[in-house]
Amino acid sequence: MKISFVSSAQASGAAVIFSNDKANLTAGGAHYDGDVIAAAIRAAKFTGKSRQTLSVYAPKGTNTTRALLMGIADGKKFDPETSTANAVKTLLLSGETKLTVHLEGMGISPDDQARAALGGRLAAYRFDNYRTKLKDDQKPTLKSLKIACDSPAKAKAAYDAFYGPVGDGTYTARDLVSEPPNMLHPKTYSARIKKMTDMGLKVDVLGEKKMKTLGMHALLGVGLGSAHESQVAIMHWEGGKKDDKPICLIGKGVTFDSGGISLKPGAGMWDMKGDMGGSAAVVGAMEALAKRKAKANVIGLVGLVENMPDALAQRPGDIVTSMSGQTIEVQNTDAEGRLVLCDVLHYARTKYDPRVMVDLATLTGAILVSLGHEHGGLFSNSDEVADGLLGASVASTEKLWRMPMSKAYDKLLDSNCADMKNIGGRLAGSITAAQFLQRFVGDTPWAHLDIAGTAWKGTSTDPREPAWATGFGVRLLNQWVKDKFEG
Repeated sequence: MKISFVSSAQASGAAVIFSNDKANLTAGGAHYDGDVIAAAIRAAKFTGKSRQTLSVYAPKGTNTTRALLMGIADGKKFDPETSTANAVKTLLLSGETKLTVHLEGMGISPDDQARAALGGRLAAYRFDNYRTKLKDDQKPTLKSLKIACDSPAKAKAAYDAFYGPVGDGTYTARDLVSEPPNMLHPKTYSARIKKMTDMGLKVDVLGEKKMKTLGMHALLGVGLGSAHESQVAIMHWEGGKKDDKPICLIGKGVTFDSGGISLKPGAGMWDMKGDMGGSAAVVGAMEALAKRKAKANVIGLVGLVENMPDALAQRPGDIVTSMSGQTIEVQNTDAEGRLVLCDVLHYARTKYDPRVMVDLATLTGAILVSLGHEHGGLFSNSDEVADGLLGASVASTEKLWRMPMSKAYDKLLDSNCADMKNIGGRLAGSITAAQFLQRFVGDTPWAHLDIAGTAWKGTSTDPREPAWATGFGVRLLNQWVKDKFEG
């Protein structure tokens, strides 16, 4: 969808006007023929209350096709992002091809005007790549979104500098999570990542031969039952000072998780194509960082595997040696994400000596029990890192909630025959998973984000989100890097 920022005189197509005050609605619609708007308001008893809408078709003497009046929340600060997303969702399939959202005179900053455009773009997302029989009334018709505002040039500059690239990265993350597992497996995934060199990223890929040399047997064990070779893809963005230590973003990329020998129930297993949501967030974040030319050194690493049952597959009871030299008793092959991450975390720490590491993973069902689909779980060994991410979660609206960590939980991972086991039992499942990962980060400041409840959703009341892949993490990570590392 084409995005532009214009003055009121350049408005065209369908028009959306927001207000919680009837007089303002009438004034705001004056250039669409105020008498028509006023008459429609009276006839429909439209007062501008939250969630009220009123559509007035083809006001005479204008180049608009309809004026859509939308009420906004009483007594609350106007949110241009979700309000514009609501407008786009309302008209996406309507037959309208052009939409102008009027934000002039509403006292909002150019940055908020740019956010409005991002909200509209996120609301327009669709994944129709494999749908061949859509009827005309099921196909999106909106092709362009204009934001009519007081400072079009400043709003465009804010959009181009940050929100546009972040929108691109979010779309990429959503596309990756939505792809079926027969199309997106470790090798095809890494092949997509290699193409990101066109954006200015440097990309390296480790295959199984190299990983065996490095001793990454925790990660390699997960993919033993798959016909597809495991990979680690590494994306480098060098936008900071030459001597600045990098920030490392690490993502779990299990392109399909059957559970392995500890097989998952069949019902709902199809959703496990999304078990690479953490890696998708990292890939999308790296795209956004590159496109907006972030002034920071960032390395994104994603461990890409497929977890399948097979005669060669890893068994419950196996003991593997991680790259760090620590041994792990695999009691459940469906607790595979931590086995992937532990080797990538150790590799990142020892290879790049980062100033901070953040990993993202759809790691545990337990985080859904704790936080539902509203927040991602945040675990960290650093208050400074945790506070920075929490601040970014508020600014980006990708919400996090900090969870506890302590040595008491660590004891649940004790094994009788190895340095640790890969599960801690029924209680505190998301916490013991984080405690497991902490054993591989050393003294490096680190945070783990469990996004099992936020990377995808069966349904959503947020107009910016589709009813599946959300792209959670792209906005959050870019906001955090911008706030904490770009000055």
